[in-house]
Amino acid sequence: QVQLVESGGGLAQPGGSLRLSCAASGFLFNINVMRWYRQAPGKEREWVAVISTVGDTTNYADSVKGRFTISRDNAKNTVYLQMNSLKPEDTAVYYCNARPWSIDYWGQGTQVTVSS
Repeated sequence: QVQLVESGGGLAQPGGSLRLSCAASGFLFNINVMRWYRQAPGKEREWVAVISTVGDTTNYADSVKGRFTISRDNAKNTVYLQMNSLKPEDTAVYYCNARPWSIDYWGQGTQVTVSS
């Protein structure tokens, strides 16, 4: 079955960095676009970043553009989210997302808290 397992979240200070990972299994990772989303307390889940199947095309939400970088390693079936210059408003549970067979799959999420 499809599994997406996020890791790398934690507590960071404003201006700090974290790197999230999402290990995927159960589907052909290298032919699927991968996405990161986040959900802050009391808010709807929002899209953060997307990466093409071979990693040559990426796109970001305006709120993270220039600070976050999405990447992937198809040999490891893993997608990453490098988060720099973190802000308190980046505090959220971060989820990776895949849509093999046009069905949405989500990981369990990893908590990111940005606070001094």
